[in-house]
Amino acid sequence: MAARNATLNGVKRRASSIEVAELAGVSQAAVSRVFTPGASVSAEMRARVLAAARQLGYRPNVIARSLSQQSSRIIGLVMIRFWNPFYARLLQEFTNRLQILGYWVLVLNVADDTPLEKAIPMALQYQVDGIIVTSATLSSGLAEECARVGTPVVLFNRYSLESSVNAVCCDNVAGGRMVADALLSAGHSRLAYIAGEAGSSTNRDREQGFTQRLAERGATLYARESGDYSYESGYQAALRLFSREQRPDALFCANDLMATAALDVARCELGLRVPEDISIIGFDDIVMASWPKYDLTTIHQPVNRMVDATIEVLLQAIQQPQPERVVRFIAPTLTVRSSARVGFL
Repeated sequence: MAARNATLNGVKRRASSIEVAELAGVSQAAVSRVFTPGASVSAEMRARVLAAARQLGYRPNVIARSLSQQSSRIIGLVMIRFWNPFYARLLQEFTNRLQILGYWVLVLNVADDTPLEKAIPMALQYQVDGIIVTSATLSSGLAEECARVGTPVVLFNRYSLESSVNAVCCDNVAGGRMVADALLSAGHSRLAYIAGEAGSSTNRDREQGFTQRLAERGATLYARESGDYSYESGYQAALRLFSREQRPDALFCANDLMATAALDVARCELGLRVPEDISIIGFDDIVMASWPKYDLTTIHQPVNRMVDATIEVLLQAIQQPQPERVVRFIAPTLTVRSSARVGFL
């Protein structure tokens, strides 16, 4: 036993499966079967191996074993904007579902100013079976690199018209159209928009759906300000909008964080009545939107369905790679609360 507990430079050496097999009086293959989920092994042998493993402090090297099987059972989850409650919920949903399916999640938290060109190669170094990217799109170069090494990628709630990468998105165009209909049908005439991150497909589609539906119904966008999906950007944009000589009478914000900021400006800074003086609608339906302070009318993104669809597309790509890319759009719904006067066609 002295050899089994030997140390190297003062650090206790890890016990090996060979040593567990020797102590338990079984083969090394038997040890491997005991620590392989679903493998056939007798109760008596399992008990002997587990007792020996406890005595030696043995833990199986899951990474080494998975690599020998050409599967790490690890999914890389690249996330940006952890400060946004919408993405904090995504982290919980993805990790819970993937763990149920027998996968571990490697989370790469990318700072706003860190390019994906650094995050994706890091995930590839860990031999992940696949990668889910939220809040960003993949360049053609990165997409080609992932394809070259055989690592499928799925974009969550982002897509690129020029990319060949799989994607699962909320139907953001449909969401923008819903907002236009709801506000116009309630009699609003001066409709404004606070945009999200410039260049993102989510903002592009939400604004496109909103303005196109306004035009179809004979209306035009009264005012527009730029934000970046953060609370602070929404606050400043709302201050600029509401400082106009004639304020908008309805406001669509590209996400809920900016909408809550706009509500705070309207009520706390300017003493406006919501929705009597101005109606405000957001997008996402984060938990905060239902708080009594905000009671925000918003476009509900079906996160559970979107996460399930993303995992389904990714696992299909891992198991049976397809030559054509897959892009799925999931329909949103309008959640009506007290922050807006809305009407219906």
